[in-house]
Amino acid sequence: MEKIFRLLTQNPAVQTLAKGKGNVVTTHISDEAYLIASAFLAAQKNILVVKNNQYEALQLYRQLIDMNQKDVLFFPVDESQRIEALVQSPELMAERINTLYQLQGDEPKIIIAHTASLIRCLPSASLFKDRILRLQVNQQIEINDLKRALIYNGYQYTTRVDQPFYFAQRGGVIDVYSMQYSNPIRIEFFDDEIESIRFYNADDQRTIESISKIEIIPATDIIYEDDAIEACCEKVLAIKQDCIGKLDTFKQDELDENIAIDLENLRQHDTSFSMYKFLPFLTTINTIKDYCHNPILFLSIYTSILDNYKMYVEELFYYNKELFEEGRSLLNLSLYVDINDVIKGNAVYGEIFKSKEKEVPFNARQIQSIYQSEAQLINELTGYAKISKVLLILKNDMHFRNITELLERHQIAFTLISEQDDIYPGINIIRGELSGGIELVDERLTIITEKELYGTTPETKKNFVKYKNAKVIQNFSELNVGDYIVHDTHGIGQYMGIKTLEVQGVHRDYLYISYRGNDTLYVPVDQFKLIRKYTSANGHAPKVHKLGSAEWQRTKQKIKSKVDDLADELIALYAKRLTQQGFAFDQDNAMQQDFENEFNYQLTPDQQQAVNEIKADMEQPRPMDRLLCGDVGFGKTEVALRAAFKAILSGKQVTFLCPTTILSSQHYRTVTERFKNFPVNFALLNRFTTPKQTKEILNSVKDGSLDLLIGTHKILNNNVQFKDIGLLIVDEEQRFGVRHKEKIKEYKETIDVLTLSATPIPRTLQMSLMGVRSLSQIETAPTNRLPVQTYVMEKNPALIKQVIERELSRQGQVFYLYNRTSSITDVANKIAMTIPGAKVGIGHGQMHKDDLEDVMMKFMNKEYNVLVCTTIIETGIDIPNANTLIVEDADKFGLSQLYQIKGRVGRSDRNAYAYLLYRPNKQMTEEAAKRLKAIKEFTQLGSGYKIAMRDLTIRGAGDILGGQQAGFIDTVGFDMYMKILMEVVDEKRGIEQKEDVPVLNVNVDGYIPSDYVNTDLEKLELYQRLEHVQSLEDLDAIKIELNDIYGKLPKTVETLVQKREFDLIMNDEKIDEMKEEKNLVQIILTQAFSDHLDGEKLFNMISEYRKKVSLTYTMKKIVIKFLKDENWLARANEILPKIKEL
Repeated sequence: MEKIFRLLTQNPAVQTLAKGKGNVVTTHISDEAYLIASAFLAAQKNILVVKNNQYEALQLYRQLIDMNQKDVLFFPVDESQRIEALVQSPELMAERINTLYQLQGDEPKIIIAHTASLIRCLPSASLFKDRILRLQVNQQIEINDLKRALIYNGYQYTTRVDQPFYFAQRGGVIDVYSMQYSNPIRIEFFDDEIESIRFYNADDQRTIESISKIEIIPATDIIYEDDAIEACCEKVLAIKQDCIGKLDTFKQDELDENIAIDLENLRQHDTSFSMYKFLPFLTTINTIKDYCHNPILFLSIYTSILDNYKMYVEELFYYNKELFEEGRSLLNLSLYVDINDVIKGNAVYGEIFKSKEKEVPFNARQIQSIYQSEAQLINELTGYAKISKVLLILKNDMHFRNITELLERHQIAFTLISEQDDIYPGINIIRGELSGGIELVDERLTIITEKELYGTTPETKKNFVKYKNAKVIQNFSELNVGDYIVHDTHGIGQYMGIKTLEVQGVHRDYLYISYRGNDTLYVPVDQFKLIRKYTSANGHAPKVHKLGSAEWQRTKQKIKSKVDDLADELIALYAKRLTQQGFAFDQDNAMQQDFENEFNYQLTPDQQQAVNEIKADMEQPRPMDRLLCGDVGFGKTEVALRAAFKAILSGKQVTFLCPTTILSSQHYRTVTERFKNFPVNFALLNRFTTPKQTKEILNSVKDGSLDLLIGTHKILNNNVQFKDIGLLIVDEEQRFGVRHKEKIKEYKETIDVLTLSATPIPRTLQMSLMGVRSLSQIETAPTNRLPVQTYVMEKNPALIKQVIERELSRQGQVFYLYNRTSSITDVANKIAMTIPGAKVGIGHGQMHKDDLEDVMMKFMNKEYNVLVCTTIIETGIDIPNANTLIVEDADKFGLSQLYQIKGRVGRSDRNAYAYLLYRPNKQMTEEAAKRLKAIKEFTQLGSGYKIAMRDLTIRGAGDILGGQQAGFIDTVGFDMYMKILMEVVDEKRGIEQKEDVPVLNVNVDGYIPSDYVNTDLEKLELYQRLEHVQSLEDLDAIKIELNDIYGKLPKTVETLVQKREFDLIMNDEKIDEMKEEKNLVQIILTQAFSDHLDGEKLFNMISEYRKKVSLTYTMKKIVIKFLKDENWLARANEILPKIKEL
């Protein structure tokens, strides 16, 4: 909308800001955004805007990026060095690095900073520029020099690169993810020369496009040169010398030890935040202002910035003093730049109120929502048109159509204009989008957007962020050394790694497995499918078997007979589901389309797919039973409401079942908002419904006049009788008791059922994975949702106080999870006493249900700003204003429980924080440590389904249809149990197992050397993939992929691929058998094929290969003999397909 900003360039306040000197007055953040965007257009130079805190800076950034997506940058830092020292936020780091990089160009930018980021110490701008690696094809550079440069630039080594700031090496290939690109980079070397540079896909690791040159930017803002290190060490030791005598002997020793460790890390060129305190000794210190090259400096509310600066400096002083007294750091280190040094020179000072004559006001007013009713909208529009020009900015087709039809109906003149046209007197309508309207008083122009008309705001990010999820499952289903495994034939053993052994002069990779009594089994890696990872319900170590004993076969047989009944029940379920007569809903009509178009946001691809799958199920003439897995806040409700409206349009009633009163009230509000423009009758039935209302609702349900009923388990009572129900939607099914689940099960036999869950219970998920229920997944984060920044750390009272104060200072709310009811009141009182402004509520499961819901309601209505509670908050309550979560004794919670709890925060577009605390010096169980590590790795959005999968492997599935199976699962492990069960089910259903192409036992020198693939895990994955290849086309694809990801195939890997090709070629009814001797391989064709072969053509073909290949005819069958030299396998793969074609 450059038209508006061009118009504003003559505004006195805009001109003051564009000149870079003076005072301006703005009353609201959106006015400020218009002011800055217009001044930027007028000045055409960098504008550095400084807000009071990170939250306000983020709000302004969001407004501005909506107005100018290309030129707006954000420069955030954590507002507490105490927190940053514990764990750095990769999201904030990425924003900072991107801003520093973008400022290297010549294009002017708007940079949004805040108090803490303005005074942040940064390496010199010239050093940052020098550290940008510029590489091109045919460039000479040693691969080890490139690795060193990446490490010095803050990149971390990993085995698979799928997120920014990491690199990997495989032989002559380096993968690296430089964050300014949307895809990682693959650099392939030939000796010391770059042979190719390619972008590749982070998910499947395959090449997207080749390029000739690339820039790799630093992955940290702590960069320095090696030759500065020794001088820095001397200065640090001199400061340490000054500290002698200020600590007792014990703490002095600790300080000496910690400083020695720090200096050793420095010499190893550490770039983590622990080196930040030494930065002034290592490089010339710059600030973000220096990177902006003489910018216009706009201090937005200068007095607030100064107040925040004083608080920051004071908190840092006490934190540093605390560290020194504990012997963890030195005193008198420069941890920030004095604000007066940064802001000296010309600046523009922003104020909220005009108090001096020289202050220039930006005369603008906020516009409130004006579409309460049609009459009011017409009234407001004509009112504005009398005093100013009116510009309606509309993007949504339906909104555009509605407004133009409305104005025509009321015979109000309007002009449709384009970006190039003038704005005319009266009402103007333009296609476009802005996040909010404004009344520009001096310009006599009123801008109205969809936000004021319909309460909708456009998405500020145009692309979907598909948070990587490959890492999640991999980290837990993988086989690690020491894991217990189950072998099909030999039973439970322990996996000890991969070994390359030479047997009869041939090298092969083997899985090394140890059994009871020091027995050892070497399993060729190509027989990997005989092995499964052992997982049990309680995580206990299993009983290891002895090789050659009959015990394992007996155990397997016993379980097979036990699962027989279960298999019968499963088959009955399958059959019932397929044969049950249901209702086929109508296909979508125009009204369904209008309903979907009115949704404020574009659906993510996963949401769209889920909608399509559900609709396809509903249009079938059998009952739907579908599970919709989607993370907390990923838009499951919208998907469900589309299904509900489809059912209503087909003349059916719908019920939406929720586990709690609060959740039902929440869904009711959503339904009210979504259906306000559509002819749908809906009602809410929960404990807040009066007896009179309940009676009316029950009558409406019975006579069919009510289309949609939302409510708690009261819906399942026998007195609720639907006239014609067609769809049941169940939210968080795992929360309902057995009796309610039985009632739901009854419904499932005749009507369509859609179950929504973020982390389904393992049993539910297992049924979906086995095909008893259909499964849809939503894994894509909605736009504007930020991942919850998760910190796992020791409990620290000073930190807790600071974290709560920080959230309350931005008018937010805090969940404090304390799971011991006996002392929960003491914890709440302590918070209330130590934190001014904390209004503390208490919620726990032993309270009366009504009292608890009253507390929750007060928290939702902001009467409390801190809620000290037990795990009661797990159940889907939506409180967008609560964005800090503190969990005490986090190591005691289950994984999906922790995940559900963490989902309570981060429901809005604010940064959200989760602090998982454990007691200092506590010895944690291995399982608890694994859980906390998992939740920290699951910071990405969209991990709920993965967590349920993880839970499945930690706890086992439980019994799908009853309680008796858990013991059997433990005896053989979960995977083996499922394999036996599915085999029995398929056997009873008469389904033949599709046989894979077998692996032939041929002695060839084929294996994956460690200098080509350096981790056992990746080797296993490649062996598995080779074994699963069922066609020559798929094999070619894997060969291309290996070349792409790992570089040129070494001879031994080439042989491995040729061996699988040989397996595929030999799997043919024209070939009878193969015999291998010491120097000879014989391939015997079938008699039928031998009879039909043209002998002369065959002889001519073979004669080309002289002595390497020969023919004989024995027992009416042709035998082809290959002399075993190093190329016999390639020769066989070339000849055999030709023979088949004769």
